Amino acid sequence: MITQDSIEALKARLDIVDVVGSYIELKKAGANFKAPCPFHDEKTGSFVVSPSKQIYHCFGCGAGGDSLRFVMEYEKLNYPEALEKLASSYNFSLSYTDNKNSKPRSQLMEKVNEWYQSLLDSNATATAYLKERGVYGSSIEKFGIGYAPDSNATINFIKSQMFPLSEAVSLGVIGYDGGRNFARFIERITFPIHSTNASIVGFGGRTITGHQAKYVNSPETPIFNKSRLLYAYHHARQDIYKQKEIIITEGYLDVIMLHQAGFTNAVATLGTALTPEHLPLLRKGEPKVIMAYDGDAPGRAAALKAARLLSASGFDGGVVIFDGGLDPADMVKNGAVEELSSIFRKPQVFIQFVIDEILSLYNLNDPKAKESAMNEATAYLKNLSPLLQEEYKPYLASRLGISPSFLSVTNKTNANANNQNRPLTQKNLHKDMWELSLVKTVLEHPNFIDQVLDVLDPSLLAFHSREFSQALHGQKDAPELMAILVDDSINSLQDEEALKQELLIFLTKYYEKELKKINTQATVSFEEKAFLIRKLRGKIATLRKGELVPF
Repeated sequence: MITQDSIEALKARLDIVDVVGSYIELKKAGANFKAPCPFHDEKTGSFVVSPSKQIYHCFGCGAGGDSLRFVMEYEKLNYPEALEKLASSYNFSLSYTDNKNSKPRSQLMEKVNEWYQSLLDSNATATAYLKERGVYGSSIEKFGIGYAPDSNATINFIKSQMFPLSEAVSLGVIGYDGGRNFARFIERITFPIHSTNASIVGFGGRTITGHQAKYVNSPETPIFNKSRLLYAYHHARQDIYKQKEIIITEGYLDVIMLHQAGFTNAVATLGTALTPEHLPLLRKGEPKVIMAYDGDAPGRAAALKAARLLSASGFDGGVVIFDGGLDPADMVKNGAVEELSSIFRKPQVFIQFVIDEILSLYNLNDPKAKESAMNEATAYLKNLSPLLQEEYKPYLASRLGISPSFLSVTNKTNANANNQNRPLTQKNLHKDMWELSLVKTVLEHPNFIDQVLDVLDPSLLAFHSREFSQALHGQKDAPELMAILVDDSINSLQDEEALKQELLIFLTKYYEKELKKINTQATVSFEEKAFLIRKLRGKIATLRKGELVPF
């Protein structure tokens, strides 16, 4: 069993925006972040993540919780599995009550990488290749470049380090097929791939002995998902945040050479095109995105797909295409750093690039082909915001040589979208803001509970007595309470004096209403009515003097 101290230490390391943002794309919305809910089908952003409260809540389906609960629900894991998943992602070693079952974070990936690095200098072919590509020794060290030998050598090394082969298989260093184990990286220059938190989660390998596949990556494992990672992001992250710009390339060497030339905000996709799963990572720091791709057919196709995705998702940036068989690594080697800098300063904006690429696929001299090109480009524009649709209609029309009036662009936004999935207090007008504020105050300041209960019973609340009772019992995981906690329109009281003043106002109004009711009640005896009137008038008088009275 995982110790409670260990669990609390792990939770203290977690940031709800970082955890949730590694799975889904979050967009800033005031003090919080919003997204379409991943737990039910919706198009509007009713899913709210609160960094200050470290919780999430969906106003649509009611799902909510902390970082751990999100991973459990999203990954369909039980409690211990989710803890171990997060511990692995954050390079954290959990402690167990039974020392025999303790599972410190495995060092297998780091040990294998150190061994790969130690073998590089002794392989003349590998070092000659890196030298020929212009890679400095300092870059080899910075990026941990190594060399993987034959399969048996790798298997024997893992055994010599007392790591179970089953563990090496689960982490993707070793494969298993037909009853035999084999190394996944054989006679290749190796590039360790890190998580955003800098722990090694996989490898890329470049053949130097003519294997059929020039590059290979680790397979998908519990700790490695190539569609959520970018090569060298852990190196580039600070400069991405500082410069508000990220350069995305196609290969490891492009990144290494760009860093070597001072473009330290460069990263690369991992043998796969940019996918929607990359967007949460790209959204961090809200940088301008520059796609730097080769000018061959595969490179242009990948750039087109990425530009479509990024522009439809609201990213700012553009595309740089390298023609003539050169790539960023070649230009750095050739000393064209100033030219590179100029190119990166003037990328073709995503929307123009997509329109141009779409039209390039058609013979615009053929009226039917021209019509097809118009339809495809118009369909793309419909994925953009209404403003951008209008802005780029003239550009598309000019490229087609037609009047903008021929282009029919329908906004993708639903006029009713803004009325759906509103925060708790906007869905229903009978919600009482004062009562909600009191509930939020009790949730955020449990030390105020005794002061409140001395003078106010939950039954006095007309609309939110249930939520108030839940708050008194500390049921913060209740969906209603999570909705209150993440709702920025509900303000809590931050000190006892402010709470006292609000209670004085509320209770005075409450007892005045009760006094009016008694005066109009015909079923109450004269003596009882007189007693209740004196009692209520006494309470009201005390409250008006600025003193709270027991309930």
